[in-house]
Amino acid sequence: MDLQDQGVIDSGCSRHMTGNMSYLTDYEEIDGGYVAFGGNPKGGKITGKGTIKTGNLDFENVYFVRELKFNLFSVSQMCDKKNSVLFNDTECIVLSPNFKLIDESQVLLRVPRKNNMYSVDLKNIVPKGGLTCLFAKATSDESKLWHRRLGHLNFKTMNKLVKGNLVRGLPSKLFENDQTCVACQKGKQHRASCKSKTENSISLPLHLLHMDLFGLTFVKSLKKKMYCLVVTDDYSRFTWVFFLATKDETSGILKSFIIGIENLVDHKVKVIRCDNGTEFKNREMNQFCEMKGILRQFSVARTPQQNGVAERRNRTLIEAARTMLADSKLPTTF
Repeated sequence: MDLQDQGVIDSGCSRHMTGNMSYLTDYEEIDGGYVAFGGNPKGGKITGKGTIKTGNLDFENVYFVRELKFNLFSVSQMCDKKNSVLFNDTECIVLSPNFKLIDESQVLLRVPRKNNMYSVDLKNIVPKGGLTCLFAKATSDESKLWHRRLGHLNFKTMNKLVKGNLVRGLPSKLFENDQTCVACQKGKQHRASCKSKTENSISLPLHLLHMDLFGLTFVKSLKKKMYCLVVTDDYSRFTWVFFLATKDETSGILKSFIIGIENLVDHKVKVIRCDNGTEFKNREMNQFCEMKGILRQFSVARTPQQNGVAERRNRTLIEAARTMLADSKLPTTF
C-alpha cells in the first residue's frame, strides 16, 4: 500500500504507467490496448494518458492503467528526452541532456537498449586476466561503421582495442564480422596467373615475330636518331634492333626487313605480334600483310602478353643503347 503513493524508477518498464488518476494532469482518454505486469497475469487496460509534474522534470505520456497498483517511471522513456539516468548505492539521479561523460575509461559495462529495455546478453562474456568483463554486442551497422573508420581493420584486432581501451571514442562493445564488407572481399581476391608453357608451340624460325617501338629517347644519336624498333623471333629469341629518326620510318623498315630476312633464312613470316600503335596499324602495313598473308595479333593494354613483350624489349635496351651511341648505319643484330 505504501508503494501506491510512490513512483518507482524502473529500467525494465517500457512506458510510464500509473494506477492513480489523481496524479495526472492534461488527462485524455485513449484506447491503448492492454499491458502485462507482475502480480496480475491478465494485465490491464490502458484507458488514458496524462502528465505527472515534479517541478524540474515532467513525466509526459503517462499511461493510466486502473488495475496497476504502482506508479512506474520508465528509464527508456526518460532517455528519449535526452536525459541520462544514473543509479548508485544510495540514489537514482536523472541528469540533464547537457551531461557528458568525462572519462570513457570509467565505463565498465555498456548494455544496449532493445524494445525499450536494457538487458545484458550473458552469452557475450569476454575474459580479461582473472576478471570477467561483459560487453554488449555491437549491431551490424556499428560493426561496419567502425570497421571502415579504422581502415578496414580485422575484427579480432578491433576487440583487442576495445578491451585495452586503446582508441578514444571507440564503443566498449563486442564487434563481430558478418562477412558483408565488399571492399575486403574484393581486396582478398587473387588474379589468376598465366602459367608458362613447358614446350614451345612454335617449331620454325620466323613463324612468330614480336615487335615494339620505343621513344623518344632523352639523348639523340649523332645521326639524330630518337626511336628504336625491336624485333624478336619467338623460336630462336634472335633479336634485331633498328634506329629511327621518326615513327613514319617504321612501315618502310619493316617491309624491307621482312622481305630480306625471308630470302636469307628461306622461311616465311606467318604471324606478327605487336601493340595497337599507329606505326604498326596503318594502311601501308595493312596492305603489305594482306599481300604476304601475314596474320597480325594486337595485344590489349596491360595484359601479360604485352608485359612480356615489354620485358623482352627492356632486356635489349642496354645493348641497344651502346650501339645507338656508336650510331651504326646498318641494323644491329644480337
